[in-house]
Amino acid sequence: MKKVHVKVGDTVILLTGDKKDRGKTGKVLEVSPKEGKVIVEGLNMVSKHVKPRRPGDPSGIIKAESPIYACKVMLVCPKCKKPTRIGHKVYADGKKDRMCKKCGETF
Repeated sequence: MKKVHVKVGDTVILLTGDKKDRGKTGKVLEVSPKEGKVIVEGLNMVSKHVKPRRPGDPSGIIKAESPIYACKVMLVCPKCKKPTRIGHKVYADGKKDRMCKKCGETF
């Protein structure tokens, strides 16, 4: 299993892609370590044609988020609000925390 540097609930910024999405931020909704992909809220939107499966289900053209490779997003520090790499701080009792490489704040 591959390791992904972001977790569900983290705020990330999109580093690559077309001009309409590059530089936008969003919250991570889902992480798939096996594929190395993440789904980010409001980014990489695709149109899906959906048929109603049961009476009352939505149908038509629906906008939905599509997975993005995790290497194309970077974590945004909640304190300094800058895109940053993740460092790890190990405490004496063996507990490990993620930390911002720019300001040193733990997540």
